[in-house]
Amino acid sequence: MDISGLQNWYLDSCRRHDVLPNSKVLSWFSKAKVQKSCKQKCNFVVLLNQLKDDDIPPLIDVFQAIDSSDIDAVDILHHESTSVLNEDYILSLMNAVKLKLQVIDLSNASVKDFLRDLFRVGLPCHVLNLRSTHVQKLDMAGRFMRLHTLNLDFCTSLTTLQKDCFSCMPNLMCLSMCETRVSNLWMTTAVLAKLPSLLELRFQNCLCCKDTGPCQSSSSKEKKLENNEDRPNVINICSYSEELSVVTGCDALQTSTDETVIDFLSLQESFTVPEVDEGTDDSSEVDEVKLSGYLQNLLKESSIPLPSLFRQSKLQNEIQENDGHLLHVQKQPSNNVSGTMNKDIWHHPSPICFERHYREYMVASLPRLEVLDNLPIGKMERETSKTIFSQYYEYLPYRHNHKKSVVNILQKREMGTSGIYCQNSSKLKKKYCHGRSQCFFSRSLSAAKFGSSTWPFLNPVSDFIYMSKEETKRLRPRQFEYHPSDSSLMAFGTLGGEIVVINHETGNIIGYNSSIGAMNSVLGLCWLRKYPSKLVAGADNGCLKLFDVNHVPAKLGDTCGSVVVNFEDFEQLTSVHVNSADDKFLASGYSKGVALYDISSGRRLQVFTDMHQEPINVAKFAHHSPFMFATSSFDKDVKMWDLRERPERPCYSASSSRGNVMVCFSPDDLYLLVSAIDNEVKQLLAVDGRLHMDFNITSTGSAHNYTRSYYINGRDYIISGSCDENVVRICCAQTGRRLRDVYIEVRIKFHRHIIFFFF
Repeated sequence: MDISGLQNWYLDSCRRHDVLPNSKVLSWFSKAKVQKSCKQKCNFVVLLNQLKDDDIPPLIDVFQAIDSSDIDAVDILHHESTSVLNEDYILSLMNAVKLKLQVIDLSNASVKDFLRDLFRVGLPCHVLNLRSTHVQKLDMAGRFMRLHTLNLDFCTSLTTLQKDCFSCMPNLMCLSMCETRVSNLWMTTAVLAKLPSLLELRFQNCLCCKDTGPCQSSSSKEKKLENNEDRPNVINICSYSEELSVVTGCDALQTSTDETVIDFLSLQESFTVPEVDEGTDDSSEVDEVKLSGYLQNLLKESSIPLPSLFRQSKLQNEIQENDGHLLHVQKQPSNNVSGTMNKDIWHHPSPICFERHYREYMVASLPRLEVLDNLPIGKMERETSKTIFSQYYEYLPYRHNHKKSVVNILQKREMGTSGIYCQNSSKLKKKYCHGRSQCFFSRSLSAAKFGSSTWPFLNPVSDFIYMSKEETKRLRPRQFEYHPSDSSLMAFGTLGGEIVVINHETGNIIGYNSSIGAMNSVLGLCWLRKYPSKLVAGADNGCLKLFDVNHVPAKLGDTCGSVVVNFEDFEQLTSVHVNSADDKFLASGYSKGVALYDISSGRRLQVFTDMHQEPINVAKFAHHSPFMFATSSFDKDVKMWDLRERPERPCYSASSSRGNVMVCFSPDDLYLLVSAIDNEVKQLLAVDGRLHMDFNITSTGSAHNYTRSYYINGRDYIISGSCDENVVRICCAQTGRRLRDVYIEVRIKFHRHIIFFFF
């Protein structure tokens, strides 16, 4: 059918629906005729802001026949307008075109409910532009089988990608998500890895680029450099996690403590060699230093220092390009946007771009990707990104590089054979591959279960509400403590002074008590090991009590007493901890000292004063010695004490750069895990306080971002979280490599939840 016949079809349809033809629609047909007469591609462009509801049914009739017409493509644009169209009509109009629907542009449109229906139904279009729309949940479960380009720029309500949001987009090749609120590098990469055709991706854009394709200026510079690859005295760039050394005319990097370095966090086009780990991982070696073509060309063309995106500091020393000599550059702060080489190059970054080694992680995790953030990905960058990934991240726990079947591992364990892949390093084999030992298989099972699902199992504890004649009350958790021997049990204290023991796997309440203190927050909980039914609890009003869970009623609101021992109050209490012999416990709080209590008699034995210069946040006993304990304070010090020496002077003291929030021993007492304000997490040798591992977690700049960290899986990994961030981080305790970041979304506002995830 030619265009004139299609227009006549529209006029007939208007008569059938008893509506007047829209002059704007007739002008669209006229434009299509002109394009056809000029032998151009014939695009029929529909502007929804020029339509009314009555105009849409005739257009639907026309679109149902448009696939057999001379129209080459149909574009539907719906920008902001004063008229409000029936959203069901709009969706029907879009789905009326089956084969020739090219572009759907909904940028800046206020169509929140419509988008939900669109995501559910799907569209046969090739390009979908949702720029600056109010997309909160990208749950695109409908069929988008022909979609090859998706634009989500400036969707500032979009915080995360759903697990299967791209499951019906097998042909999606180009995806743009600049200036969204997406920040989860791990989960986002896992979602994108399911797109078999994805070639171009961006979370920030080059100044001169309007789409996801490679920047023409960067491509031309790379071609220039390729012609000079064999030239001697090429500047080599070595990018570290926290610093970058610039060397000329060298075959290998010689590290020293007095080298001056420049910092680029996750520099997109730099090529990074492995960092020399200060920990015990002897497998880290320094490889030959390699250079990115794009960055090398910029350095050769200009000796101007490369400024931070946020101008937080300026380079103080100019690069002196002398053959064979170090180029001295002052250190920059470590929170630049990934890929920043000039403050005008990158625009509209999403939070994910601030993640450590963002570009290298993306390149290594998405092997089919060809362009990232308008910069093409070359072979050299792919290889270097793999090296950086292996240095700073773990694909699976315990350095497993391949996913394994849980069933196969169990079969091998029963048969008495291992046959499980391990790294080539002999030292790693000694550390992880203990033949047929239970430890070896338990770690292999942990890696297999971890690899079986990208998404951790999140299990929010159900809201607990009790009703009485006087009131209806919702429990508000404040502090929780896992049972030391029964992993399914935990106790939590509330802001209202209640103690609740639950089975968090079933959600059943095991015990409840409200006698800890009238309307005072429970800040300290600690189970006894030798007497697993008992726990010590302390409230912020100084009240200290010992409970027996076996005598605690399992009904909310029951006020029956179950206190075994009452202790003398400790004013402004913040923490309690029982020693390994279950005969004494420590209480600390907003004071410079701690108190020692005898559990059996209920007496306070002694108060140790002036142990720190600022209040002590936490006092923790060792797991295997009833006499050794550590304290952490806002005075930035962590101190080790021995009760046998009458704690007047510490065994040693170690310092952080910020106030310490907490300290804990590793299960074997070999290490101390110290957490200071704003993600300063370090592991110290318990014997003398020497630094063993700095986990280099990016700080937020907040003085109120209180950080807490714990050991998991024995002492193999640590988990860390901060009060100003909705993420917990899992790192290897021996290498510092990041295993996973888990983002927690609480959908119900104004309520406190305890959320479990299993590793």
